[in-house]
Amino acid sequence: MSQEKNTRKLVLGLSKTANPRARHRHNHSPKVPARRNEYRFSVETNQAGKYVVRIRVRFSRHGWELSAYFLASSLGRAMKKLEQMLQQLQRHEDRLWFWGVDRSDDPNLAGELLKELGLQLDRRAEFPRKAVALSLPAERPVPALAFAPIRRFLAESVSASRAVAAN
Repeated sequence: MSQEKNTRKLVLGLSKTANPRARHRHNHSPKVPARRNEYRFSVETNQAGKYVVRIRVRFSRHGWELSAYFLASSLGRAMKKLEQMLQQLQRHEDRLWFWGVDRSDDPNLAGELLKELGLQLDRRAEFPRKAVALSLPAERPVPALAFAPIRRFLAESVSASRAVAAN
């Protein structure tokens, strides 16, 4: 629960129509709860000076979780790769879930599938306290608008950790 305290949460949904009369036409149908994937992101620097971007995803449709990470040489590259990874994770949810069900049978398959996406399996149980969370509708493309607050938060967390390390 203390991890959730320092997590900044963003929730993105589908765009609403601007026509007020169009909204009233749909009031008669019951609302179906949307399945949303929950993402948590964190960025740290390792001893070699590379940026380690950690991702923890909770896929709602099948109810399972994936922890992965990737390395980048600069913060700009890390953000660009994070955007690509987020799109890939949204697009390949079914393939990842299929691996997630039987991952104990062939652990090498997991490595191959994640490498194909540019990720590595994160075996650490603890997730960093400074993280940003994002909630997206399942299997939908990620709107470009979603990346601005993520970039800002992760850049601020890296600069804050550098300032602490410098003192």
